Amino acid sequence: MNQNTQALQRIAVFCGSNFGTHDDYREQAAALGALLAEQGITLVYGGTSKGLMGVVADAALAAGGEVLGVINRRLFERGHLHPRLSGHEVVDNMRQRKARMAELADAFIALPGGLGTLEELLEAATLSQLRDHVNRPSKACGALNIRGFYSPLQALLSHAAAEGFMPAAHLDLITVADTPAELLAELEQWVPPDVNKWIGQPGS
Repeated sequence: MNQNTQALQRIAVFCGSNFGTHDDYREQAAALGALLAEQGITLVYGGTSKGLMGVVADAALAAGGEVLGVINRRLFERGHLHPRLSGHEVVDNMRQRKARMAELADAFIALPGGLGTLEELLEAATLSQLRDHVNRPSKACGALNIRGFYSPLQALLSHAAAEGFMPAAHLDLITVADTPAELLAELEQWVPPDVNKWIGQPGS
């Protein structure tokens, strides 16, 4: 392990509450859940049994892993809580849910998903950029690039850097890999980029 890294004990996984249109999404979500369990890493996620969220949780539990769910009250009251979690917390709203997941996690992984998944990943990376996470200032963020799902996002962020809206080094704030094993290995070795956020301007 790199001397600048810390062991990952809990990883928050962001992912869709739908399954997607290809079996690859389910298969790789299940592979990630099983791998986290095999490596003794606790899965922190949104607490429901829906879509890929349920797939990754089921796989981790089946492999003997610990799974913690953080669910907002509205979904909890609608009966969406996964029934077999190692533990769960109910919070008032989505903002609190996201903040609590970020507080519990040492790192983040995004599987394919919709608006919520993309927003969660980009906020986690932004907080790492600003060194504003709880417990450790910057936390590793990864995206599992199943079927090239995150390639368009990589292209957009590269465009933002080329247009002068973010340092090129900050592209490394989101690690993208094609398999769960590759992604987890890279997250374990991740070191936050140390550059000024403000391009051509004084920092603080």
